Amino acid sequence: MSTDPVTILVFLLAVGLLGLAKGGLAGVGLMSMPMMTLVMPPAAAAGLILPILMIQDLLSVWLYRGQWDMGNLKVLVPAAAVGIALGLTIFALLPPGPMLALLGVITLAFAVRGLLSPGAPAKTPNIWMGRLLGMLSGLTSTILHQGGPTFQMYMMPQRLPRDVFVGTSVTFFWIVNMIKLPGFIALGQLTREGLTVAAIAAPFALLMTFLGARLVRRIDTERFYGIIYWLLAAVGIKLIADGVLWLVGDRAEAIAALARLPIS
Repeated sequence: MSTDPVTILVFLLAVGLLGLAKGGLAGVGLMSMPMMTLVMPPAAAAGLILPILMIQDLLSVWLYRGQWDMGNLKVLVPAAAVGIALGLTIFALLPPGPMLALLGVITLAFAVRGLLSPGAPAKTPNIWMGRLLGMLSGLTSTILHQGGPTFQMYMMPQRLPRDVFVGTSVTFFWIVNMIKLPGFIALGQLTREGLTVAAIAAPFALLMTFLGARLVRRIDTERFYGIIYWLLAAVGIKLIADGVLWLVGDRAEAIAALARLPIS
């Protein structure tokens, strides 16, 4: 990682957003990967972010210890493991643009539905839908580092108490990141330099996680769900934009490559 001031500033902003997200403000960490890719290649950014996420996971799981819903975890975690295995298998083959756009459309539609019916009663979750969304969460977390939207689509209609919702979320993604770790090592996305940078950034990462948790606990449950729906809407728009930009850039690259072909 470069030590120029711009790179360091972008890195610290990304770590700060990840900390707030791990503290319970799900969605605000969306910008972390795009910000990091402004100053380094995506693979290098992923290698830096994963160990930082795992450091923050430890604190967030401790802060919300005992406040998770075991029934939901039993449905989601095995399905996510299948999605992670699938994601690692097709990591280098699946173009990210279409998946980003599709995930963005689904996320935005879900968020708009929630914002238009804020007082909707809690719904009993469908286990098969939970398994599908859990698998998609593991898949998109592995390929796009965006596992949150599909997880929240399953959890939010249940209207769980605020701390139970957050506790289940941080515990789920702690397990997901632990399952992803061996695959990321095998793919060469974790380097000694990345682990060193993560260790240096650990105190700041933990501080932002702690502040995120303190902030969430000052928000009442109804307002909390409203904030999450708005954040999900922003996530959906950003994912759609990323997918469109990827597709436009990919098409432009293909056209440029064709233009360079010799004409016989």
